[in-house]
Amino acid sequence: MEVNLLESKVVLLSQDKIKSRFIYRSIKRGFDFIAALCGIVVLSPLMLIIATLIKREDHGPVFYEQTRVGKNGKKFKMYKFRSMFVNADQILNELKGQNDVDGPMFKMKNDPRITRVGHFIRKHSLDELPQFFNVLKGDMSLVGPRPPLPSEVAEYSAYDKQRLYVIPGCTGLWQATERNEVGFSEMVQLDIEYIQKAGFWFDLWIIWKTITIVIKPNGSY
Repeated sequence: MEVNLLESKVVLLSQDKIKSRFIYRSIKRGFDFIAALCGIVVLSPLMLIIATLIKREDHGPVFYEQTRVGKNGKKFKMYKFRSMFVNADQILNELKGQNDVDGPMFKMKNDPRITRVGHFIRKHSLDELPQFFNVLKGDMSLVGPRPPLPSEVAEYSAYDKQRLYVIPGCTGLWQATERNEVGFSEMVQLDIEYIQKAGFWFDLWIIWKTITIVIKPNGSY
């Protein structure tokens, strides 16, 4: 009901206006590619340590691939360090009644599927580091809305689908500010606010905020 009220009050974003920002999108893509490549090189020792700890804990796969929905509904494989037990997807249905957020997105503060190493890398957002490879491929940007699951998009309203007008990001206004302190509707509002205000300096500010959160977490789980 809350989303319906929002739809009646908020003018939908103009896709034509977003597409017309060619210079910004070109600069953003160039910066994304260079920054992601540098990030992989500089952080490769840390990524190797994380991979070793994950493998040592339960001998399962180091990486986790998950189908996500990107710009204009295009599906892609998103990469992360595995932070959950190998059978996590199979027991998700048993936990859906304990969802800590409203709406189609599932978040559980004390999720029993998360491993010991997983708790640490999630708290500091280190599980997201492999998404630099998604950025190199062009499926993701450094900054943008969180890429949703297909099952989440299936429940989206027209208002919610505005999040899909741009390339999703490794981080965004929601992740860099409120994160798990707000529900799904508030997350959508923050993503739409980002799309409206998107610019090179705004992106840099969000990246800086994200770096500070890696050092001092803001409630990630």
